[in-house]
Parts: sequence; C-alpha cells; structure tokens
Amino acid sequence: MKASVEISMYPFSPDYEPPILDFINRLKQYEDVEVIVNSMSTQLFGEYDTLMGILQKEVKETFEKEGTTVMAMKLLHISNE
Repeated sequence: MKASVEISMYPFSPDYEPPILDFINRLKQYEDVEVIVNSMSTQLFGEYDTLMGILQKEVKETFEKEGTTVMAMKLLHISNE
C-alpha cells in the first residue's frame, strides 16, 4: 500500500536548524522512499510499512539526541485508482 507522510519538525532550541537538517539527511539515505523538502515541511512517499518503520527509527533517534522536539505529521493513503 502506497502512502505519503508530511512532517514539520520544531526543535525547542535556539539553534534549531542543525537538528532539522540532520533529520532530513538521515531520511534521504533510504533508497525505498522519495523525500521532497520545501521551506515548510518534508514529504516522504513510499510503501506504508517502509515509511512507518523509517519514522519509528528516525523520530526516536531525534528525540533521544535533541530532547524536546515537536513532530507534526500528516499521513495520506495513496489510492491506486
């Protein structure tokens, strides 16, 4: 099943840009997903199970490294029709 996730990340830190770029760069290392970045969010496209596995791993790593961080996500099922 194909899906898309839109993520906006808000680290509670005055130096907020490096954690965001680190998160995006880690997402871009996965060959099974398409990553599109714009000034407001990052969008991932791929298989649902793959996306959820990647997000589980990378969000957890970000929370452990950065402390208080907000991740606002929207999830879309992409119909084959």
